[in-house]
Amino acid sequence: MNINNNKLLIVDDDELFCDALSRAMQRKQFETFTATNIANAINLARENNPTYAVVDLRIAQESGLTLISKLLQECPEIKIIILTGYASIATAIEAIKLGAMHYLTKPATADQIIAAFEKDEGDTEIPLTDQPMSVERLEWEHIQKVLNENDGNISASARALGMHRRTLQRKLSKFPRKR
Repeated sequence: MNINNNKLLIVDDDELFCDALSRAMQRKQFETFTATNIANAINLARENNPTYAVVDLRIAQESGLTLISKLLQECPEIKIIILTGYASIATAIEAIKLGAMHYLTKPATADQIIAAFEKDEGDTEIPLTDQPMSVERLEWEHIQKVLNENDGNISASARALGMHRRTLQRKLSKFPRKR
């Protein structure tokens, strides 16, 4: 990495997380800027032309996916990583299609984030799992796919899934299982 131009934009609605990650990345020689909403993130990108960005998938009621193209518009060379506690195959695919270079699940360390920024190509040596996903995880993935197809609209997604809106909201508030 070019130590002379390590400007990092961190976007997450959790201020404590932003502060902790900012301090950790400053110890790694990054100049950091933090935003807790999309509008502030765009302004900071415009003013500071960051080289890197770590963007949470859920920023309050907004999707971090919408920020990817906006950041690339402001800073065409920026390398973006989506960081989330709500990982799904559907959102990972969309993030990469939209221009993010990596998609990491929380918790991620400063070293893991830096390693992701340094890795420009895919890894054909990544180990494949022998175990299929659990039923709960398959349900989560399907819900995420339908939610994505309905542009994040809970009511439309609930109708498409044939469930009550409140039931879907309860399912979405639960942390997904890894496998």
